[in-house]
Amino acid sequence: MNDKHTDPASALNATAKFVATPEGTALAYGSLVFMALLPIFFGALRSVTCSKSKNSSDMPETITGRDAARFPIIASCTLFGLYLFFKVFSQEYINLLLSVYFFGLGVLALSHTMSPLMSRIFPESFPNKQYQLLFTQGSGESKEEIVNYEFDTKNLVCLVISSVVGVWYLLKKHWIANNLFGLAFALNGVELLHLNNVSTGCILLGGLFVYDVFWVFGTNVMVTVAKSFEAPIKLVFPQDLLEKGLGASNFAMLGLGDIVIPGIFIALLLRFDVSLKKNSRTYFYSSFLAYIFGLGLTIFVMHTFKHAQPALLYLVPACVGFPVIVALIKGELTEMFSYESSEEVLPASPRLTSFPTVSGSPASLASSMDAVSMATGSSPRRRRLQPTPHM
Repeated sequence: MNDKHTDPASALNATAKFVATPEGTALAYGSLVFMALLPIFFGALRSVTCSKSKNSSDMPETITGRDAARFPIIASCTLFGLYLFFKVFSQEYINLLLSVYFFGLGVLALSHTMSPLMSRIFPESFPNKQYQLLFTQGSGESKEEIVNYEFDTKNLVCLVISSVVGVWYLLKKHWIANNLFGLAFALNGVELLHLNNVSTGCILLGGLFVYDVFWVFGTNVMVTVAKSFEAPIKLVFPQDLLEKGLGASNFAMLGLGDIVIPGIFIALLLRFDVSLKKNSRTYFYSSFLAYIFGLGLTIFVMHTFKHAQPALLYLVPACVGFPVIVALIKGELTEMFSYESSEEVLPASPRLTSFPTVSGSPASLASSMDAVSMATGSSPRRRRLQPTPHM
C-alpha cells in the first residue's frame, strides 16, 4: 500500500480537500480487507482442483526457485521502465492503451471466474452446444494449429456478461467495474500461478519484501507510477460512500500484488494440507489468519502515521512466520519444506518460462497480467498443443 491507498489526507485527493469520517474510513478499510480475502480463499480452493485437473487447459503455471530469485529484479526493471515511460510520453495516451489492453484481459479473466458458477446455475435441460475456434497455418501434412479454442454455450454467456462489464469499465471507469475485474485478476492469479515448494515461496516473498520496502521508502518511483497508472489492477472503495453514494470519488485502494503474492503462498499451504491427508487445514487457516493480521497491521500503521506503507513489509513476516511456527510446534517443519507441489500436477503441466512481474504495487503488477491471461484464456477452454517428438 502507499499513500494513494488509504491515507485520508493523501496527495492524490488533496485537491478535493476531503477528510473522511470515521465511519466512512472504517467502511472503506473493512471493505478492502473483505474483498482481498475473497480471491485468496476461493482462489486457493480452486488451485487444489486446478493442480489435480487432467484437462491440459486447466493446468497451472509453475513458479520455480530460479523464477522467484529473478522476480524482484524483473519487477524493479518494469516499475522503473513505467516510471520513465510516464515521464517521457503523455499520460493520457498511455492510459488509453492500457485501458484497451486490460479490457481484453479483464473480459477473459472475469469469464473464467464466472464459468464454474454458471455451470451450477444453468439447468441440465439447458441446450449447451459445443463450439470450436480453430486457426491453422500451412496445408496438408505441414498444417500446424496456431489457436484451438473449444467452448460451449455457457462459456459464451459468461463472455457476453463479462464484455458488458468491460464496456462499462472502458466508458465510465466506475469503481464497481474496476473491482469486478480486479477480483477476477486476483482470483485467477492465486488459482493458476503455483509455487513449486515452500522454499520457493520464501525466496519470492523475501525478495519482494526488500523490493517493496526499497521502492516505497527509498524513492518516489512507486508512488509516482501508482498515481499515473489507470488500470483495473487494484481494488478500490470510496471513503465518502455514505455521503455521496455510488457517485463517491475519494477512494481507499489496495494493489493486487498485495493480494496475489501472499495468496499464491497461502494456496501452496492449502495444497500441502491436502497432501497430508489428515482432513485438516491447519497451515491454510494459520496463513490465512496471518494475512488478515498483516493487512490489518498495515492499515493501522498507515492510518496512525499518515505515511505510505509497503504492505509486504507486514504481510511477508506474518504469512511466512505463522505457518513456520505451527510446523515447529507440530514437528512437521522438515515435511513442509520437502513438499513439492509439482508432484500434485501432471507431468505435462507447463513451467512458467516468461516470469510475471507481479509486485506489491499497482504499477508493477501490469505485466504480470500477461502470464495470468495465458491461464485465463482457458475460458473459452484452450486445448494446448503438445510438442512433437523432434522438439
